[in-house]
Amino acid sequence: MLLRGLRILLVATVVMGAAVAGANAAPGFGSSGSGSSGGGSVVRVATYNASLNRPVAGQLLSDLQSGANAQAKAVAEIIQRNRPDILLLNEFDFVAGGAAVRAFSDRYLKVGQRGQPSIDYPYSFTAPVNTGVPTGRDLNKDGSTAGPDDAYGFGAFPGQYGMVVYSRFPIDTAHVRTFQKLLWRDQPGNLLPRDFYGANADILRLSSKSHWDIPITVGGRTIHLLASHPTPPSFDGPEDRNGRRNHDEVRLSADYIAGGARASYIVDDAGRRGGLPPGSAFVMVGDQNSDPDDGGAPGPGVGAINQVLSLPRVTDTRPTSRGAAADSAGDGHRTPAELRTADFSKPDPGNLRVDYVLPSRSLPVAGAGVFWPAPGESGRDLMPPTVSSDHRLVWVDLRF
Repeated sequence: MLLRGLRILLVATVVMGAAVAGANAAPGFGSSGSGSSGGGSVVRVATYNASLNRPVAGQLLSDLQSGANAQAKAVAEIIQRNRPDILLLNEFDFVAGGAAVRAFSDRYLKVGQRGQPSIDYPYSFTAPVNTGVPTGRDLNKDGSTAGPDDAYGFGAFPGQYGMVVYSRFPIDTAHVRTFQKLLWRDQPGNLLPRDFYGANADILRLSSKSHWDIPITVGGRTIHLLASHPTPPSFDGPEDRNGRRNHDEVRLSADYIAGGARASYIVDDAGRRGGLPPGSAFVMVGDQNSDPDDGGAPGPGVGAINQVLSLPRVTDTRPTSRGAAADSAGDGHRTPAELRTADFSKPDPGNLRVDYVLPSRSLPVAGAGVFWPAPGESGRDLMPPTVSSDHRLVWVDLRF
């Protein structure tokens, strides 16, 4: 989620520290041999918090249908430069029926931006999220039940800050699992601040948007794309309700990947219980709003992503960019500058690593990177403060 007010996925060899920017990120989109030596097809999986959210319902659809929105053009160009085969976009307002998803594809991705080749994704997935869905309760104790903080997830209208997945490969929509309505209280050992929420605690949903398990068929093999976008661990008070929720949302992903008894409390929106089946290949993607070492006041929200990074089934490729190294050097944060993925307000919280593509160890990694061009590199003009987003597109190449 944009940090309110701050603009706010058999590993033989893991190629770490791939500094990628501008045209260097181009291979992908069904390429062969991209990122390392050897044969086989390389599939690029990416996540991008594109900040394609709007303050009022319907505005994103209107902007996209115009075909002329400057931000959407910049976002599309970034996607075209990096050419992911499977892409999660965070902060893309949900519109029932998929009209916004189609409009962005037809009017921006399928149109070459500033000389870039167009991209066609035959498959896509989106679904309702918790942001902006009213609870009818005064959750933040301001005397009103109608504010964005009183929704199941922070938002001015239902679907704000939603998600969408675009794919070159078939999505098994009949077996998608969503976890929009899982209650926070049902996670054992949760950090739900009951003293703050009182009687409202029992109605709260765990996911601030939703958590999705999207099976995608790649070369006859099923890959589970695990998509989510936890709330930022900030914009609250001493009760740390957002920091605690961020921790438990990330924990939901960790528990789902771990499976077994650890995931026994997890029930999807169709009533099916349990986590990821043993032996499943997966890629966890999304803006997790959690840096492994930095970001926010001390509390459970800081370093929450380590719950996933420490899992033996997960590979962290630690993608890098020259732009992040240049723009984050000497800021005093513990996370290495070249690993940052988001350009937040200085000095607090500053540039952080919050966007992840984390594959299972059963998937060979051919390369990884962050699209953050350094000064003088192609694509630098697509970075804020002009247009696009305060986050950067993160990609990992997987060999099949």
